[in-house]
Amino acid sequence: MDKISSVSLVNLILHADIVVQLVMLLLVIASIWSWAIIFDKLVKFRILKNRSDKFEEFFESNKMLEEIYSQTKDNDNHPLARIFVSGIGEWKSNNVKQIIADGTDKKSALKERLANVMRVSSNRSMQKMESGLNFLAITGSSTPFIGLFGTVWGIMNSFQGIAISKNTSLAVVAPGIAEALLATAFGLFAAIPAVFFYNIFSARINHFTERAENFSLQLLNILSKELDR
Repeated sequence: MDKISSVSLVNLILHADIVVQLVMLLLVIASIWSWAIIFDKLVKFRILKNRSDKFEEFFESNKMLEEIYSQTKDNDNHPLARIFVSGIGEWKSNNVKQIIADGTDKKSALKERLANVMRVSSNRSMQKMESGLNFLAITGSSTPFIGLFGTVWGIMNSFQGIAISKNTSLAVVAPGIAEALLATAFGLFAAIPAVFFYNIFSARINHFTERAENFSLQLLNILSKELDR
């Protein structure tokens, strides 16, 4: 039974109108590309979460910023580490002792620079994490309509065939309509996973964004205390 269904599906594709076949091909390519992005993101988000968890544990257990910096500067392979390295790098590039001696204005300027540097680093990290999501969004929103276009085109051809042959038998009508409806099925097959995982990945990026903002504030507070001593 499965073999017959498989052969019938193949026959429907092979005997479809050339426009419907091109629509199906486009939808298959979009689906494959979407799944490649999905698997890539699933792996990368898992790795980033594990690295971030380990870094936070290391950061919380070790209050020596210089030691953390020396171990992290060549291993900033996740957002929190990049924020830390950029913040401490800016801190080290200034003459902190002189700034402390000069008074409040210089301290405020340094705090603002630290906040800006860490914000830029966080934004760049989030932009990297968002790469590929635009394609999932486009696939999820457009492929059902592309599939629908193929269906409409196929049904139009079927009705034209009925008019020419003047035969309204179900055996004559059914294959053409089935070929047309297959395009809609292909569109939904591409769209549903794209929309589903786009929402999941967007939620994870929002979580990473909040986590990065909280870490930036935590680090800025530590450095501000050093300035205010």
